[in-house]
Amino acid sequence: MIALRKKKDAAPEKAKAEKKSSTKSGGAVEARLYDVIVRPLVTEKSTRGAEQNKVVFEISRDANKTDVKAAVEAIFGVKVTKVNTLNVEGKVKRFRGRVGQRQDYRKAVVTLAEGQHIDVAAGQR
Repeated sequence: MIALRKKKDAAPEKAKAEKKSSTKSGGAVEARLYDVIVRPLVTEKSTRGAEQNKVVFEISRDANKTDVKAAVEAIFGVKVTKVNTLNVEGKVKRFRGRVGQRQDYRKAVVTLAEGQHIDVAAGQR
């Protein structure tokens, strides 16, 4: 009987410990979602992609396809079917005779499920 009591007492403590850890990690995971997507990219080419349910985002350098999919689904509440990522190297430009280079960045082309829509140009002027 003593062994049974120890098991009963140990189980609630374990459950409490699991609840605390899941709450802490849940907040960290949610904060990470907003770090994955830097900004939407609104260009002529990305606007044409909207006809095929495609949205283009600039993403963090260390983000992968699963991170991008989870972030877009959580933030915008849509269903993502496919994610393509690519690294864009900054152009070499001249400014007052001096050579410089634009910043390198990483972008993702996100394909949404049929009937889903994200209006990224709503805040643009």
